Amino acid sequence: MYEGALQDLIDEFGRLPGIGPKSAQRMALHVLDTEAEDVDRLLEAIKAVRKRVKHCMICGNLTEEETCTICRDERRDPTVICVVQEPKDIQAIEGSRVFTGQYHVLGGVIDPIRGIGPHQLRIRELLARLHNNQIREVIVATNPNVEGEATATYLARTLEGIGVPTSRLAMGLPMGGDLEYADSITLGRALEGRRTM
Repeated sequence: MYEGALQDLIDEFGRLPGIGPKSAQRMALHVLDTEAEDVDRLLEAIKAVRKRVKHCMICGNLTEEETCTICRDERRDPTVICVVQEPKDIQAIEGSRVFTGQYHVLGGVIDPIRGIGPHQLRIRELLARLHNNQIREVIVATNPNVEGEATATYLARTLEGIGVPTSRLAMGLPMGGDLEYADSITLGRALEGRRTM
């Protein structure tokens, strides 16, 4: 165990998501061995992102402008909205190069254990976007876990009440996966979500 400033840096890196004690130690030691100019660039990048990056006023994506590049893109289909948990989920869906509609970031999921209910999410903002009668479908793309399913169910019931068609991302087997290793829930979802060939 180190002491002083080095241990403080290790502790701070260890607070980052996905960084364990060994990784935090490696990162801190790397910073210690890095040229001063490189450390200064890292510090400036951190300061700049904290100062300039904000949430898009329409969808909640991350941007340096008032609205993000997706919301500004006139080629996107404004009649379909894909609802995601976090901005990083937009990047994952965009990587598929299949979806060409708009997005809406909830900012999390319903999680009663952590005290997060529907009112802490950006559901009101989503409903406000739907009142122009232009939306023909809302795709719910929350994670396939207990909290994501609870949020998807809540959204489906809420949107059903105002007559907006809602769909859920199909779930099933990963490409290259073997049936024998699939759990029963995943296999069941794959069977339910099958399509004709």
